[in-house]
Amino acid sequence: MTVPTGRRERKKAATRQKIADAALRLFLERGYDAVGIRDVAAEADVAVTTVFSHFASKEALVFEQDADFEQRLTQAVTNRAPHEPLIPALRREIRAMVRHCTADGTAPIYRMIDESRALREYEESMRLRHAESLATALCADPGLAQSATACRTIARFVIDAYSLAREAADPQAAVDEIFQMIEAAWEVT
Repeated sequence: MTVPTGRRERKKAATRQKIADAALRLFLERGYDAVGIRDVAAEADVAVTTVFSHFASKEALVFEQDADFEQRLTQAVTNRAPHEPLIPALRREIRAMVRHCTADGTAPIYRMIDESRALREYEESMRLRHAESLATALCADPGLAQSATACRTIARFVIDAYSLAREAADPQAAVDEIFQMIEAAWEVT
C-alpha cells in the first residue's frame, strides 16, 4: 500500500484501516451475515456515512486491499525495467500477493469468503475487474505488440493463477507451475 504523504491523507488512511479492521474482527467473531454496517460503524466508532465514504459496500470491507492489488498488478507491467521480460515480472507480483494471502491467520478469512455467496460473487467481480485492468496495461505497452485478445487472455490466466495458487497445498510451487504454462502461452502468441 502506498504511504499517504499529507496529514489529511494519513488520517483518512488510518480511519479506513480502523474500519476495515473492526469489520473483519466482527465478521470473524459473529459471521459475515450476522454483522451489519451499523455494527461495523459502532465498533470502529465512526458514523455509517463514514463507513460508506471509505467502502462502497459491505463486501468491500472484506477485500479492503482490492485497489492496492489491482494497482500492483498493473504496475508490474508499467514499472518493469525497460528490457525485463513481462511474464517474470507478473510472476514475481503474483508470488508476493499469494504469499500475503496465505500468511498465518488468513485461513479463517478465506473460509468466511467460501461460505458466503455474496463474498464469492464480489470476489469474482473483483477478479474480472483486475483482469481487465491488467489487460489494458498489457495492450498499452508498446513493447509487447500483442492483440487485445492475447492481452485479455493472458491477464485472465494471471488472475486465475493467483486464485488457484492461493488454494493449493503448496501455493508458491503452484505459482511456478502455472506460470510455466502462462509463459508458454505468451510465447506462442
